[in-house]
Amino acid sequence: MNEGVPRVFGIPHSRRDVLRAAAVAAMAAGFGAACASEESPTTEPDQTGNAPETTFSEPASKLSGELKILLWSHFVPSHDTWFDEFAKDWGSKVGVQVVVDHVDQAQIPTRIAAEIQAGEGHDLIQYIATLSQYEPSVLDMKDLVGEASSRWGEQLELCAKSSSNPATGKFYAYSPGWVPDPGNYRKSLWEPAGFGDGPTTWEDLLDGATEIKSKEGVQLGLGMSQEIDSNMVLRALMWSYGASEQDEDEQVVLDSPETVAAVEYMTKLYQQAMTPEVFSWNAASNNQGLVAGKLSYIVNSISAWRTAQESNPAVADDVFFVKALKGPKTALAAQHVLYNWIVPNHATGVDAAKEFLLHYTANFSSATYHSKLYDFCAWSKLSPNLEDWLNSDPFGAKPADKLAFLADAVPWSTNIGHPGPASTAIGEVFSTFVIPNMFARAVRGEMSPEQSVTEAAGQVRTIFDKWRARGLVGG
Repeated sequence: MNEGVPRVFGIPHSRRDVLRAAAVAAMAAGFGAACASEESPTTEPDQTGNAPETTFSEPASKLSGELKILLWSHFVPSHDTWFDEFAKDWGSKVGVQVVVDHVDQAQIPTRIAAEIQAGEGHDLIQYIATLSQYEPSVLDMKDLVGEASSRWGEQLELCAKSSSNPATGKFYAYSPGWVPDPGNYRKSLWEPAGFGDGPTTWEDLLDGATEIKSKEGVQLGLGMSQEIDSNMVLRALMWSYGASEQDEDEQVVLDSPETVAAVEYMTKLYQQAMTPEVFSWNAASNNQGLVAGKLSYIVNSISAWRTAQESNPAVADDVFFVKALKGPKTALAAQHVLYNWIVPNHATGVDAAKEFLLHYTANFSSATYHSKLYDFCAWSKLSPNLEDWLNSDPFGAKPADKLAFLADAVPWSTNIGHPGPASTAIGEVFSTFVIPNMFARAVRGEMSPEQSVTEAAGQVRTIFDKWRARGLVGG
């Protein structure tokens, strides 16, 4: 290896490459671009929809030792079957012993906190929502994001805003992928209610769900509990009313008439179309209810429908999808899943972790395929067949183009913390379920909407003040 040549986690670079990276990826200014030709985008599958072939290139520097990976047990199990073999095959080729552990997504934040406190554990950890609250305890992934962007172009904005902190300039996580969050509705129930193509607005949802609950006895499935899906859908409702936790300058704006109006709407929706079980749901509850035919509508990824394809085909064929519902101000949905990969400060396999993430990203088309089109890539160049798959589902959708609407999911999807970034403060607000608790208090009648919003806003300000005092929140 040439001495004096700039490096990014063991990959050599010429001075010309460094300058090129700065021009191509402004967010990674100062970091070198590895030779993009060393690892080309994933090979395209054939026209029958077969899985893509894995591409591989040797790391520029020799790797050794162990790489311990912790990630969720995917809602689409075929992904984990593929991933485990994929990771270990890479390790065998580069001389790294790869250990992969899967746990339920709800357990991962607790595991992260325990490992960070102990100063030992996994080298590479994945979660399905922002991990910004751990920024002080993880390595900066700015070099890795810059490397990926120099190879494959600009990272999707909602992924960048969900993994970086503009106040510090740090990428506390690496975000190679995300998952849209559409509405899932039972056509046989919504068609008689006058919405054969499903609801398009929140008012449509109220009208249709009320009639279905009254005539068919089938309730709506939007959670208001301390779990991730409730966190997502309630923010979508707030945004549609023009409400948010913060503005684009990271100032707390939760205590607003728009937030109160969103809470008042949810109170009416609950009273007319839901039951108390939504206050104690976990992340699987809405999936299970839809698959069992007990819910008329949920906001979720396509995983519940994929489950139904195998366990209840009649329900699967009856499930259709709609984009983010429109409210008085806009139509936006949170990403259902946002992949945050972090490397804790205690990690020993840092070079191997970053090399593996580049290999994983280069082959993200395989992740998309083996997750049955659940996982979407943050670099569109790496998904050349996505639109074809969505237009003609390789996994038996009826009709075959049922998922075609997801081809333009980006415009109606946004990051947690919208219209600002997913800062450390936003991460704590998210992980402590301030927003679901705000809605639940009012809907159960424990407080008026105004009182519950005021209490939640006070909690959010306290969190923001704490992190702002540490220089980790802008504004």
